[in-house]
Amino acid sequence: MPKKNKILSLAKKPWKMKLYMLMNLPMAFLAGLKLLVITPQRASVSVPYNFINKNPFRSMYFAVQSMAAELSSGILALNEVSQAEVPVSMLVLNMKASFTKKARTKTVFVCEDGELIKSAITKSISTKEGQIVDVVSVGTDQNGEKIAEFVFTWTFKPKNL
Repeated sequence: MPKKNKILSLAKKPWKMKLYMLMNLPMAFLAGLKLLVITPQRASVSVPYNFINKNPFRSMYFAVQSMAAELSSGILALNEVSQAEVPVSMLVLNMKASFTKKARTKTVFVCEDGELIKSAITKSISTKEGQIVDVVSVGTDQNGEKIAEFVFTWTFKPKNL
């Protein structure tokens, strides 16, 4: 019998997701991150441009963008880990970012690498060894223009029981 998908059910109720962020990701809550879409393959997270998120150059602080980008890939990873047949640890090993335009409006980060994440977790369980996967999150502004691209290196490893 498959496990109940806690992450997808959590994401279906915005108030539950806000409560989850307040309890587990308080900076994401304060920054106003919002999970817009989550499927097993894709997740999108928005972040507003406002007083708390800005830098002295009248654009969104890069760390706030990083937080939203990481959540778009991390929620996919958390979803798969929560469905795994054995406990699996997950950790960001590395992050690279490139910025193409100042973020001066609400920005949406999209990660479409859910299948890569699932494959890495499945392989880590079958081989009982850690696996590394690079996933991409792209941020666009309200006009659909690319603001930034983040590449997160995630590691997955079955926990010793």
